[in-house]
Amino acid sequence: MLTLLFVALLLAGIIVRVWLASRQIRHVLRHRDTVPPEFAARIGLTSHQRAADYTVARVRLGIMERFFDAAVLIALTLLGGLQAIDNLVGGLTSNDFLRQLLLIAAVGLLFGLLELPFTLWRQFRLESRFGFNRMTPGLFVRDALKGLLLTFIIGLPLAAAVLWLMAQAGAYWWVWAWALWVGFSLLTLLLAPTVIAPMFNKFTPLENADLSSRIQQLAQRCGFAINGLFVMDGSRRSGHGNAYFTGFGKSRRIVFFDTLLARLDGAEIEAVLAHELGHFAHRHIVKRIVMSFVLALGFFALLGWLAGQPWFYAQLGVVPHLNGRNDAMALLLLFMVVPVFTFLLTPLGSWYSRRDEFQADHYAATQSSANQLVSALVKLYDDNAATLTPDPVHSAFYDSHPPAAIRIRHLNRAPVAPVMAVHQ
Repeated sequence: MLTLLFVALLLAGIIVRVWLASRQIRHVLRHRDTVPPEFAARIGLTSHQRAADYTVARVRLGIMERFFDAAVLIALTLLGGLQAIDNLVGGLTSNDFLRQLLLIAAVGLLFGLLELPFTLWRQFRLESRFGFNRMTPGLFVRDALKGLLLTFIIGLPLAAAVLWLMAQAGAYWWVWAWALWVGFSLLTLLLAPTVIAPMFNKFTPLENADLSSRIQQLAQRCGFAINGLFVMDGSRRSGHGNAYFTGFGKSRRIVFFDTLLARLDGAEIEAVLAHELGHFAHRHIVKRIVMSFVLALGFFALLGWLAGQPWFYAQLGVVPHLNGRNDAMALLLLFMVVPVFTFLLTPLGSWYSRRDEFQADHYAATQSSANQLVSALVKLYDDNAATLTPDPVHSAFYDSHPPAAIRIRHLNRAPVAPVMAVHQ
């Protein structure tokens, strides 16, 4: 029964993905030669066509990836790939715990190698074709090695701890494993701004005194305590621009991509940051973290039940060990098949995210300037080659942000911020 349901949902997911992709491609190409009226004064036809071509290229590559991922998933489960890897690592050691840890490491390494061709194509062909790539092969290799090192330093000990809890913590091991995951996640959020991120990017204090003063005043109005304003050398890797705030407590900081600072003026940067602070004011970040913890609890509870069910392994192409533990295999199988069973719920997450974006936009309009945020967004849509004419169904299913035209329409109806008199 599980096998049939798994295959049916996998096929349904592929059909839906292809249908949505074909809708997006047709819709974007149909509007390729006409800039929407609300953008015609600020975005030229050449830029609009570039965005359309970039969008279509990304969608086509994404569909190829999804077909490949589905084939790999079938090969690893129903066609016995995981079983073969388990047999292979089992021949390397007689220690059952080490066998399971090697199984997780081998499968993780395999996924990384299988994803590498698509990553390389996207970075050095697709992104380069549209002028976004600034990554050198040497920097790419260094980033990959650093990521691999972090995985071994952080990921393997975490996996080992979970496997130990599964074997030693009794029937409710999954509660302890969940608590471990929560603690690990919070520690990662705390260390990411000051320890992990600097391993990949250079962060320097914002030197523009006028902009710094403007941002400090905005943060003060919003009740946001800042530990620092930093500029990140995003231009080393990409031409895309962004800004974000990160960290908790004393490690909380605001980070600007250098590409963003080069494109927007002070008022526009303030408006973009006001949007980001809107997420803080509405507690969107905290709510999402709590939601992720609740979902993780459900995942571990489900794993706690399925790990002891022989049919779970058998119907996904694995023969469970009778004289050893199957914890690592259960963990891998559930991680691999959960996306198949939850894919059709994607629109719910997209809707929730777009709702948060509307709230953050409204907050930005009350604390800064809706007109300046519109101006900044139009520049960012143009610079990032974001399509102005997405297919409505595709957008509703996938997009975490509202379509450009709808978002700007909402901002144009937003109230005027009384605090803007401060900067005039």
